[in-house]
Amino acid sequence: MLESNLQAINHDVKLLLKDAQALFADAATLSGEKAEEARQRGMRMLDSAQRKLHEVHNSAIEAGKKVARSTDDYVKENPWCAITVAAGAGVLLGLILREK
Repeated sequence: MLESNLQAINHDVKLLLKDAQALFADAATLSGEKAEEARQRGMRMLDSAQRKLHEVHNSAIEAGKKVARSTDDYVKENPWCAITVAAGAGVLLGLILREK
C-alpha cells in the first residue's frame, strides 16, 4: 500500500512541477493583472507540492516506526534466532571483506 501511495504522489509531484514550469514560462511574457493571476496560481501549485511532500514524509516515518516495532517484537519473541541471524550475517560479511 505504501509503495502505491508513493508512486501516486511521485506522479502527482512530477505533473505539478511540469505545470509549474509551463506556468512560469508563460508568466514571463505576461504583465499586469494576468501576471498577478499567474503568480497566484504558481503559489497555489507550490503550496500543493509542499503538502504532498509533507504527506510522503509522514507516511515514511509511520512506515519506519511500524517496521521497527515489528522487528523489535520479533527479536523479543525469538532472541536466539535473531542472534543466529546476526552472527551468520557477521561471518558472511567477514568472509567477503577478507577476500578483498
